[in-house]
Amino acid sequence: MSLSRLIMGLIFLLAGIFFIILTILSVWWFLFYGLPLLILGIWLLLNKSEDKIEGRKDLKEKRYTK
Repeated sequence: MSLSRLIMGLIFLLAGIFFIILTILSVWWFLFYGLPLLILGIWLLLNKSEDKIEGRKDLKEKRYTK
């Protein structure tokens, strides 16, 4: 996991939790900001498929004959 994804995931996760707590303490529309930020933070922390490098499909093993 790259450091930038870890930092951004934690920032989004903490911001989502903060907005959800604000929803409980004040107005309900903070929930519209809190839930997507929370989901995005969890997704950034748990997504492993971006770390894989795919092989190029146009470079198949070809034999060049002269």
